Amino acid sequence: MGGSYRVSLKEMPEEKKPREKLIRHGPDVLRIPELVSIILNTGYRDENVLELSHRVIKEYGSKAIAGEKNVGRMMETLGIPLVKACQIVACFELGRRFFQEEPGKMPTIRGPEDVYIYLEDMRKLKKEQFRGLYLNARNKVIHDEVISIGTLTANLVHPREVFQPAIEYLACGVIVAHNHPSGDPEPSQDDLEITRKLIAVGKTMDIELLDHIIIGKNNYISFKEKKMV
Repeated sequence: MGGSYRVSLKEMPEEKKPREKLIRHGPDVLRIPELVSIILNTGYRDENVLELSHRVIKEYGSKAIAGEKNVGRMMETLGIPLVKACQIVACFELGRRFFQEEPGKMPTIRGPEDVYIYLEDMRKLKKEQFRGLYLNARNKVIHDEVISIGTLTANLVHPREVFQPAIEYLACGVIVAHNHPSGDPEPSQDDLEITRKLIAVGKTMDIELLDHIIIGKNNYISFKEKKMV
């Protein structure tokens, strides 16, 4: 018989439903999509709430979605309604604020490999994502922001969107990174142009662009290491 059998949330045993698992066992036993499903409460269109939650995490990436502040971009990227996008952004904003109150948990970036490890969720994304990591004087990440989503071009990335968070969070340096869904991290001409533009703008603002990392499926390219700019 063709097709696959989809188990709806109503048909699941009570002990396996996310909310019931949370009540009985606490949050530690729940996976991230299950926790997100509790926030969203209901599905959308032809997806039940668990399917929607899995797709949200898979398509966006766990670290990226935790740092997303743009409700409109989330709606467009994931094809979800305003209320659900607001629920997700508000939920992770609360978590981020609590997280930022514990400076010891901020990752330290010592080189390109640390960036690659920190941004491992970008390796399998199906869409290009441009991220900014904002560092303090001790090379700790004090802010992580999704700057743009979509095919990367010199016209898509505006320096003000890259450096505005640096001003807001008093960052000493910025590392930008983006993924190539093809898996090949070889830079394009647009990648080079974007990097040169950001370096020039950073110099005028006295905020150094420390590196640009292109993330592939199993490897990466660091513009700083390769001395490409």
